[in-house]
Amino acid sequence: MRITGIALSSGLTAIALAILLIPIGPVGCATAQPAHHVTKDMVDQWMTELSNWGRWGDDDELGTMNLITPETRKAAAKLVQTGISVSLAHDVLKTKSPDNQSPFEHKMVMTGLNSPGQFCVDTYSVLYHGYAHSHLDAICHMFYNGKMYNGYSQKEVTDDGAQKLSVLNMKTGIFARGILMDIPKLRGVDYLEAGTPIYPEDLVAWEKKAGVTVGSGDVVFIRTGRWAQRAKEGPAKPEKLSGLHASCAKWLKDRDVAALGSDAASDVRPSLVEGVDQPIHQLVLIAMGMPIFDVMDLEDLSKEAEKQDRWEFLLTAAPLAVPGGTGSPLNPIATF
Repeated sequence: MRITGIALSSGLTAIALAILLIPIGPVGCATAQPAHHVTKDMVDQWMTELSNWGRWGDDDELGTMNLITPETRKAAAKLVQTGISVSLAHDVLKTKSPDNQSPFEHKMVMTGLNSPGQFCVDTYSVLYHGYAHSHLDAICHMFYNGKMYNGYSQKEVTDDGAQKLSVLNMKTGIFARGILMDIPKLRGVDYLEAGTPIYPEDLVAWEKKAGVTVGSGDVVFIRTGRWAQRAKEGPAKPEKLSGLHASCAKWLKDRDVAALGSDAASDVRPSLVEGVDQPIHQLVLIAMGMPIFDVMDLEDLSKEAEKQDRWEFLLTAAPLAVPGGTGSPLNPIATF
């Protein structure tokens, strides 16, 4: 409710004007404020201020995976109470669509119709980076001023693959506490409209609502409801996507998050930062050295979490062991 048409004393006028400048969201919380204005210069500054370069040594290639320790793994294992597991991967999309310009290719080589022997055989091919296929971004996936995380040169990535920071560094898998932050549920909607930014106060509000606090070594998944929207409205070009505003980067660093995931691309699109297309990707992958779970399907996870009234779970994920790989198709599992 906004205050209008009321004669106020001069002492209250400034307060009233400040209130009028804050648009109110579906659950009564501010969804846009001047404090959220971010510029390219600010992002450039945050590349230094939020940096983990050198934190674990000048030759470190694990980045925030260092935050997942034997102690955090043992604590995560104790989260398993019911033994119910949910996949976080969307079924592969084999048909070309506005949001899937590189369909997953599945070719049968030997079938029950043409096989002379006892086996059927097939091949897979996929350009997994993008907005259609569930995958993990290794921290070599992005460059800034010719550098990757920890100062490694982008020239380390050649036709033979990434010589530094490749997905092979995560060959032992990710075993950690996962936390679902269900922003549509926070706002009382089925899904966020495309292009909706998520701000740090939304993340804090969700922690309060869910009764869970993000901490060091956690893997955080942000649900925007992208797949629910796609199911209702059909596929659309990924020019507008709901996601984290650049101002959330400091929150992620302050909480010492080990990895970030979402059902879209983590970044809101357009980014609302002139001159920077994907500031969250840039700050997370390069400055912090934090892998990203992209294009997860969090619909089943949301339903199970609500059913159990538990928004934390054991997360397990094992990327393909590809020397030089910039990431991997992925089927992460949440176990309650």
